[in-house]
Amino acid sequence: MPPPPLKLAAITLDCADPVALAAFYRQATGFEPHPKSDAEFSGLTRGDGLFIGFQRVDGYRTPQWPGQDVPQQIHLDFEVDDLDAAEAMLLELGAVRPGHQPLGGDRVRVLLDPAGHPFCLTLP
Repeated sequence: MPPPPLKLAAITLDCADPVALAAFYRQATGFEPHPKSDAEFSGLTRGDGLFIGFQRVDGYRTPQWPGQDVPQQIHLDFEVDDLDAAEAMLLELGAVRPGHQPLGGDRVRVLLDPAGHPFCLTLP
């Protein structure tokens, strides 16, 4: 008998400030705050139940991208219709555009969230 398919239910990112990182992703995605969020663990939920969590880690070290001195730890991809408009909005919210961008810059952009996690914007 084959195993049941897996359904992604949650993604959790380590960070130094869960409340601040949740606020960034709330503005970026429109997900709603989880009612039990606090300074140690904050979360956001989407209507279909997908949950993104942000947990406080003492001594958190910002990932280094593209280098691996401090590994990325996680990498999120977001599909957008307009790379320039999405990038501008996210930069205004506190994201940072690193100096190194992968090949295919006309279809993908790498940004860093306020805790330093790299994430991609991609065209459909």
